[in-house]
Amino acid sequence: MNEIRPRRNRKHSAIRQMVEETQLGSQHLIYPIFLKDGKNIKQEVASLPNNFRWSLDLLLPEIESCLELGIKTFDIFPAIDETLKDKVASYSFASDNFYLDAIRQIKERFAEAIIMTDVAMDPYSSDGHDGLVENGIILNDETLPILAKMAIAQAQAGADIIGPSDMMDGRVGFIREALDNSGFEEVSIMSYTAKYASAFYGPFRDALNSAPKMGDKKTYQMNPANKREALLEAQLDFEEGADMLMVKPALCYLDVIALLKENFPIPITAYNVSGECAMVYAAAQKGWIDYQRVVSEMLLSIRRAGASAILTYFAKDFAQFTR
Repeated sequence: MNEIRPRRNRKHSAIRQMVEETQLGSQHLIYPIFLKDGKNIKQEVASLPNNFRWSLDLLLPEIESCLELGIKTFDIFPAIDETLKDKVASYSFASDNFYLDAIRQIKERFAEAIIMTDVAMDPYSSDGHDGLVENGIILNDETLPILAKMAIAQAQAGADIIGPSDMMDGRVGFIREALDNSGFEEVSIMSYTAKYASAFYGPFRDALNSAPKMGDKKTYQMNPANKREALLEAQLDFEEGADMLMVKPALCYLDVIALLKENFPIPITAYNVSGECAMVYAAAQKGWIDYQRVVSEMLLSIRRAGASAILTYFAKDFAQFTR
């Protein structure tokens, strides 16, 4: 008779907790938040229930409530009016940018909050692409100085972590050098390293009205069919000075998270993107799934795959579940 009985380690909740291999807490979560210019604004994103476009006056109390729940890191994305967009994303580093002012005010109000920002042209571009567009072509090297200006402006405003999400070749090294030369050696870079051309980004683009005006993003975002290519992207970002490497989306790319975790000595993070979360919200509203259990299991699976931190729209709900 087989004397090995794994069920002995499952017979009691205290034993199960003692031997569990993966832990998940609020400290592992980054909360993505949408910011809109104005006052007294709290607009729910129709395709992403329970998530809102906030004006700063209402966002500040929301951040405070999250900090009380143990959420310390926030990734803030700006919803930019179309009138402020142009081909070179000049508003991204303008002195009167409401987004940059909001970062300053958040850091002044909550010194303990860690603020992450997004570096890509698409929120500010009249073309809706992450890079500079000319004659229908995304220009890689010409985009890099624009991204560097954006990153410096965000660092000056008080950003703790810069998140290049554009997928231009060489942008991590270019931004790292620009930050260092401007006296921001302590500002971290969490690179969107393996960012796939995914169908799961729809609600996010709805929230920011940032969909491309022509074509798609397949010439710079990765092919979902490719896994080994992620190693190349990660090696380049690592050598160029990234402090953390991100995989986006998370759920369909758990194997990529695990691959990078096994091959690189720096933290691997993952973005549990809007479409992944929207499916759970919709099914829960129909009563088809147990929202709390599904959210907890989903986030745990991402941690188990190797993510040190997870960007997720479920961050506040999970923190409330586990309080």
